Amino acid sequence: MSKGMFITATGTEIGKTYVSGLLVKKLRNGGLNAGYYKPALSGAERGGDGCLTAGDARHVCETAGLEENPNNLVSYIYETPVSPHLAARIDKFSTGPIEMDKLLSDFAEAKTRFDFLTVEGSGGIVCPLRICEKDEKNIMLTDVIKAFGLPVLIVADAGLGTINASVLTAEYAKTRGISVKGFILNRYEQGCFLHEDNKKQIEELTGAPVIACVPPGASDIAIALDKITRLYEEA
Repeated sequence: MSKGMFITATGTEIGKTYVSGLLVKKLRNGGLNAGYYKPALSGAERGGDGCLTAGDARHVCETAGLEENPNNLVSYIYETPVSPHLAARIDKFSTGPIEMDKLLSDFAEAKTRFDFLTVEGSGGIVCPLRICEKDEKNIMLTDVIKAFGLPVLIVADAGLGTINASVLTAEYAKTRGISVKGFILNRYEQGCFLHEDNKKQIEELTGAPVIACVPPGASDIAIALDKITRLYEEA
């Protein structure tokens, strides 16, 4: 039975993809059949052949030594760097609005290939994936997390403002009935009083542990393999 973990964050450009790559790398280096999946990606890069490439998935593949076509690891790929619900309207050659049935199908297929599946969200946890007027198929990121039946690991910046963002993200997830496994603090500087206090306050205010602190430019994540595997749950 495959196990999964959903990676979300306190906002955009916090380091979800970076952390996802380090987690998959750690699992694979430990001899485990670990993979990656992302429901929707916007801001994709267009190569010299004119085709879009899922940059986030490519980064994870390169970091973790995952020999997969990056585009096969993402259900919806958009070029415009905005929220997926808006990118689907803007992109001239868009694959169209996101459908939950396709996400569930692709997620199920990914689970058949990997024993440990790291699923990366888009933006922060309050990210609209499909919003249309008079549309009963509106989809928020939390709808996907719940449909997949996964707990979340929240990536947060170690710096100023992270206490507020972290507490709000964790509380929002809990109000939606989503299990919060803990936090990964990115861009963490050991010995920085602010960063160390932020870690302490996040844990005390949310009741969730900071699983790891990732310094700038880290090529590995300082978590024991067995501790990482316990974060993943059957879905």
